[in-house]
Amino acid sequence: MKTIDEFVELFGELFDDIDTSNFTPETNFRDNDEWSSLIALSVIAMVDDEFDVTLVGNDIKNATTIADIYNCIVAKSE
Repeated sequence: MKTIDEFVELFGELFDDIDTSNFTPETNFRDNDEWSSLIALSVIAMVDDEFDVTLVGNDIKNATTIADIYNCIVAKSE
């Protein structure tokens, strides 16, 4: 299992037009102008590839911070 810091880095790589170097687990990803449903789909695909965990739309919808998504991944991988 990747650490939360590794996940934050992977998450940040999905954004093209904003500086993600200040992303932390507590970052509210919805506050970023680039956040969209396409990025949400990219997150779902990345999690499937990197963690072999299937997230669904409601997992993303119910999350506010990057840590919320990571915690969902951890819970589903147990």
